[in-house]
Amino acid sequence: MSQITKLIAAAAGAALLLGATACADSTPGAVGEVDVASGLIGIAMPTKSLERWNKDGARLEGLLQDAGYDTNLQFADNNAGQQITQLQDMLQQDLDVLVIAPVDGSSLTGVLAEAKDKGVIVIAYDRLINDTGDVDYYATFDNYEVGKLQGRFIVEKLDLRAGAGPFNLEPFAGAPDDNNAKLFFAGAWDVLAEYVSNGQLVVPSGKAPASNADWAGIGIPGWSADDAQAEMADRLNAAYGTAKVDVVLSPNDSLALGITKALLVAGYVEGVGWPLITGQDADQINVENMIADRQAMTVWKDTRMLADQAAGMVDQAVKGSKVTVNDEITYHNGAKVVPTYQLPPVVVTKDSIKGTLLDSGFYKPEDVGL
Repeated sequence: MSQITKLIAAAAGAALLLGATACADSTPGAVGEVDVASGLIGIAMPTKSLERWNKDGARLEGLLQDAGYDTNLQFADNNAGQQITQLQDMLQQDLDVLVIAPVDGSSLTGVLAEAKDKGVIVIAYDRLINDTGDVDYYATFDNYEVGKLQGRFIVEKLDLRAGAGPFNLEPFAGAPDDNNAKLFFAGAWDVLAEYVSNGQLVVPSGKAPASNADWAGIGIPGWSADDAQAEMADRLNAAYGTAKVDVVLSPNDSLALGITKALLVAGYVEGVGWPLITGQDADQINVENMIADRQAMTVWKDTRMLADQAAGMVDQAVKGSKVTVNDEITYHNGAKVVPTYQLPPVVVTKDSIKGTLLDSGFYKPEDVGL
């Protein structure tokens, strides 16, 4: 069974789980075995400014409402204090579960202690919540693997294993307050560091972290495309002159978008010495950039499946059933190992857009100009 087939099957299973909630009428207390689900679910998303969070929030809310739950969906505008206030307001209601994609994974200790006191179950969504024992479950993708896929793509496309090079590399990392950003960078750097050390990859800007632990020094706050554009422009102006950048490690599509804009302003032309740029999330404009040869790849985390999985976990938790997880080792948040359901990411290139994003229904051809 292909990876895509497995992903689609997983999504279908989660959808069937929620569908059964509304129609089965057997013993109360088991998943899918009550007439109508009930309860209030709080959903906290980090921002509306990134396409993926709008999709995540809308899908998760829709699944839960279709299953019979009431919901309170809030977006925090990438402001950790605002998210805490939103969570405190939600806890004034009679919540059963909080699903939280944190702005700052280490800032929620106090508000989650309040949730624990009220008996509210907490599920971390996509981003791990750190430094608290009061998070119950975690739904995510294999985020270290995301970085490894980006690193391996660079190695393969530049033929580094065969000794090709040297190539000029500019590495970027994500928001320093996002635990996932650390994992993305670690996965990629564990693949690429040896080629930096042996000189096949050269970083003219000097922005090459000495180790994985130093990743935050090249992190872009808030995953801001504008900040990534400014940073890339600064590196080009300061370190390149007549030289050209050959490859950019971008951990996600929003940074890739800003990097692309900086390259265009600097006079780079698609197909004529355009650098290899990685990404993640399969955002619509980035898929269009892939088609236009402005971005080499993206790592697709089918957020429909993440929302489906999280909705199933909510349903199980509310009904007192065993919550399905597949990893009880990896995600130690500084206070505990958080039981996790982890989904696999998929590499998408220009040549595989149809077989992944289009054939799965994630986009229609007209959505991306095809």
